[in-house]
Amino acid sequence: MNNKKPSLLVCIAMDALGYATYAIPFLGELGDLIWAPVSAAVFFKVFGGWKGALGGTFNFIEELLPGLDFVPSFTIMWLLQHFGKKQPTTTTIIKTA
Repeated sequence: MNNKKPSLLVCIAMDALGYATYAIPFLGELGDLIWAPVSAAVFFKVFGGWKGALGGTFNFIEELLPGLDFVPSFTIMWLLQHFGKKQPTTTTIIKTA
């Protein structure tokens, strides 16, 4: 299990690399054919577990579909991990007589 969380800077950099496929005119979608599986594998490796698998699948599809490169998948997952719903902690209630 991967308990180490990536930094926001790493997530922004990965999203920027996804945008960079459009730096060369007319080759953006061709670049996405190469970038999509790489990005999905990195997503899974960085986030791990079921979140990494689900997010990596979404990221793969998002990179392959034309016009969706603007979606910052890595940054969204980082935000969900840091500001999403927290699991309630178990507390023991001590009853005094």
